[in-house]
Amino acid sequence: MNVEIVKEEKNDLEVKVDNSTIAEILRVYLNRQGIQFAAWRQEHSSKPVILKIESSGKTAKKAISEAAETIKKDCDKILKSLK
Repeated sequence: MNVEIVKEEKNDLEVKVDNSTIAEILRVYLNRQGIQFAAWRQEHSSKPVILKIESSGKTAKKAISEAAETIKKDCDKILKSLK
């Protein structure tokens, strides 16, 4: 999976992701964390997804990192329950 930072400021981040499913999962988990704004857009199905995050308090990068860690923990729980 390719990830590229398009715009980076302290509380504002735009990330280019080549998978809309990953962008949607991140959006959901970021919104659960109480992030100010998290959404993605895709101009066309042949183009990459742009995930935009605006936060207050912690940096947007920290918010993504925490969301990814929570996603990993949830996936591990699911795998354990299936074994």
